[in-house]
Amino acid sequence: MWTKWSDIDRMFNAMDLLQNRMNRLFPDYGGFRGFPAAWDAFQTGPSTNLYDAGDHLEMKVELPCITKDDLNIKVQGNYLEISGSRRSDAPKGYSAHRVERGTASFSRSFTLPSEVDTDKVDAKLANGLLTLTLPKSEAAKPKQIPIN
Repeated sequence: MWTKWSDIDRMFNAMDLLQNRMNRLFPDYGGFRGFPAAWDAFQTGPSTNLYDAGDHLEMKVELPCITKDDLNIKVQGNYLEISGSRRSDAPKGYSAHRVERGTASFSRSFTLPSEVDTDKVDAKLANGLLTLTLPKSEAAKPKQIPIN
């Protein structure tokens, strides 16, 4: 069954109208489409990239305004969990007039593509970027097989 293009246009026009009305109701939050980007990042967790370098995995995690004392990293086998929180930086005794950088917490877990040697994992946090170097366990490392 074919739908007329005018029916589809009418449906999208109605959706746009609803979106515009919602945006007017929630102007302080950038419209109804979403809250500030920092809020979104902590709702879903920080952005990550995972790379395979042959003998180890490397993960980069964006963690702006997070200190190493506010992070918790756990690795077991091929399971990785990163959690943390951002504390309030409001000076003591002050009352806030506007708070956009409030407290937040997150937790992300990953099933890694191979087992990791947990004793050799290295974590570095610099300029809001966490870099995890995750050496593969001996059983998970690729081996060159000689041909006889």
